[in-house]
Amino acid sequence: MKLDSKTYKLTDKGKLGNIALAVGVIGLLVSAAGYATDKVHFYHSYLTAFFFWLTIGLGAMFFTLLHHLTRANWSTVLRRLSESLMSTIPFMLILFLPVLFGIHDLYHWSHEDAVASDLLLQKKAPYLNVPFFLIRVGFYFVVWSIVSYFLNKYSAAQDIQHDDSLYFKMRKVSAPGLPLFAFTLTFASIDWLTSLEPHWYSTIFGVYIFAGTFVAAVGFSIVILAYQRKQGVLTNEITIEHRHNLGKLLFAFTVFWAYIGFSQYLLIWYANQPEEAFWFLQRWEGSWKVLSLVLPIGHFALPFMALIPRAAKRSFKWLLFMAIYMLVFHYIDLYWIVMPNHFEHGAVFGWLEIAAFVGVGGIFVWLFWRKYTSGALVPVNDPGLKLSMETVN
Repeated sequence: MKLDSKTYKLTDKGKLGNIALAVGVIGLLVSAAGYATDKVHFYHSYLTAFFFWLTIGLGAMFFTLLHHLTRANWSTVLRRLSESLMSTIPFMLILFLPVLFGIHDLYHWSHEDAVASDLLLQKKAPYLNVPFFLIRVGFYFVVWSIVSYFLNKYSAAQDIQHDDSLYFKMRKVSAPGLPLFAFTLTFASIDWLTSLEPHWYSTIFGVYIFAGTFVAAVGFSIVILAYQRKQGVLTNEITIEHRHNLGKLLFAFTVFWAYIGFSQYLLIWYANQPEEAFWFLQRWEGSWKVLSLVLPIGHFALPFMALIPRAAKRSFKWLLFMAIYMLVFHYIDLYWIVMPNHFEHGAVFGWLEIAAFVGVGGIFVWLFWRKYTSGALVPVNDPGLKLSMETVN
């Protein structure tokens, strides 16, 4: 990778994009072979992988929206990274097609005979039915795509020539974009994850998913910045101060994830209602019990202690390790949510999970890298760029 220090454009984009594309295609082909052996397992592993990578794009969208609404200066130098990550979302609709084809294998409520024999599903039928499900999928992706399109459009226009009106246009998109983001992410998580077990209730589940979503986006951003630093790109523009701030966000939302997760569990445990408690009891069967114990320790207790010190958030190698660590546990969290719907008596992790993860991930990274390297790596005409480069904690 080689960077033009005047235009902040890459004259040599490196091989990451091509490698990611090749790995992604191979992973999807291997994953498709798994469909022939066990299609139900394939759909569950694919849904887990798809939602993992989608959350990184959605978390980056939240970061961008928040940046504009708060008029943050420190994050200006990181804005192009988050914009490029969220630009993958419209294309993720294509990768969502296997989930749509697997509706009947994933979602119990999609079977007419099951609905006919279940009073609760009959009451939920006006919402949980295939046509309305497809309409909602379209709505979610339309909202996300529109927000991503306009923010990227105005940002690219700002690179050509500074115009104050473009800055205010991005804020005008972000103002309705943030509540729309909250609404669509909440209902998408309910539709795609919670409805795997349509008898379960949780009014806090959307917030729980949001917390993990932002942790994943921050973690992935740290990994990309570490890769850039190793290639000698933006080493002066993105400093230890920016990594420190990202470390604080990673720490804060790790704590927030634990708070929401514990709140959800405590209320259900305390009420002890069968229609709520069974979901956690199912994750106390066989080896799921081990994962249920590992998750709060690995996703909260250990990173909480590891990220508390100021030095930990300013150590390049340690922060990179913790970012990768949190991405691993974000996947484990989603796996713990999705897979008990298929493997009721214990966790099963094999080559199909790896193939789906690598397949969707390779395409995601390729889409992101293609966008990220197509223009300036920082918003060159943003009035807050200089202040961002000089930020001090």
